[in-house]
Amino acid sequence: MNIREEILSNVSKIVIKIGTRVLTNEDGFLDKNQIMELSKQVIKLRSRGFSVVLVSSGSIGAGISALGCKKRPTILPELQAAAAIGQGKLIEAYNECFKKHGYHAAQLLLTRQDFEDRQRYLNACNTLHSLLRFKAIPIINENDTISVEEITFGDNDILSALVTNLLRADLLVLLSSVDGLHTTPPVSGRSCSVLSVVDSISDDIKKLAFKLKTKEGTGGMESKLEAASIATGSGEAVIIANGRQPDVLSKIMNYENVGTLFVPNKKKVASRKRWIGFIVRPKGRIYIDEGALSALQKRGKSLLPSGVVKIDGKFNKGDVVSIVDVNEDKEIARGLMNYSDDEVRKIKGLRTSSIKKMLGYKPYDEIIHRDNIVLL
Repeated sequence: MNIREEILSNVSKIVIKIGTRVLTNEDGFLDKNQIMELSKQVIKLRSRGFSVVLVSSGSIGAGISALGCKKRPTILPELQAAAAIGQGKLIEAYNECFKKHGYHAAQLLLTRQDFEDRQRYLNACNTLHSLLRFKAIPIINENDTISVEEITFGDNDILSALVTNLLRADLLVLLSSVDGLHTTPPVSGRSCSVLSVVDSISDDIKKLAFKLKTKEGTGGMESKLEAASIATGSGEAVIIANGRQPDVLSKIMNYENVGTLFVPNKKKVASRKRWIGFIVRPKGRIYIDEGALSALQKRGKSLLPSGVVKIDGKFNKGDVVSIVDVNEDKEIARGLMNYSDDEVRKIKGLRTSSIKKMLGYKPYDEIIHRDNIVLL
């Protein structure tokens, strides 16, 4: 059994991200034939017993198609207006394809705030699991009409990784216009090797994120590697593959050597710790000394005031912060705070027994309890 079969044979739940260039033609307009082809592949996966969630770009392409624009807008409000018009068109196109096979397209528009608010995060999770029990294919997109970040930076790559964590899906498939992670910059008309398997996303691997963004897509390989890092760090596999390759999804799930497979961490992270470590953006940074670093990494201890050297940022009790090795200036963990930044500034470097004397109260011994720390 090769490594692909070893990993993919245990997959039951799949998140598939479909990039803009996969769904649009050379002019940036929505390619309905391509939607039909991908929809057939998704139905095949459902018929094999897989739960499937789509994270689909393409709303802007659908919008400019509907408006009859000769070219893609470049001004942000116009892009958002095109998304507002195109999102309904995009879901309608998917639904026309799915209903021929007895399925419904179910639209969910999300923003980063939906993930960072714990209650909204759990509500989205419950909704998605309910849809998967019906004959429905959830189709998720960033709420482009109100969210600046996705149009400017992410192109749904990071969103798809967050959805993978939300659902604890076993596999994230990033369908792009490239064949996988290339070892040299891909050039049209010239063969270029693709890495079949990546064991870990090291600094050397990150250097392979060549700056080759298309005129429609906004993510590029850098954001795909970031998405892969989030998903594999939680214990889920990732594959980057060419969405225009015929029957690409079936080939992947038949263990064929398609695209680049990113091997997941062996230990899966619990749902709550995924939210702390990979979903919520940190509000600040806490720099720790060598002793605290060893206590966290080697002995699984809590973070005490004595190990804190300095802090950056503003945060309150219950906020997530980055925990940074002061010597390497490298983030090594994230955690949920027991104290505010003002309180930590007063007690940093002190023994636990001195907290009450300094603050006048001591609700916790730990700045961050070990149950609320996620090592990265």
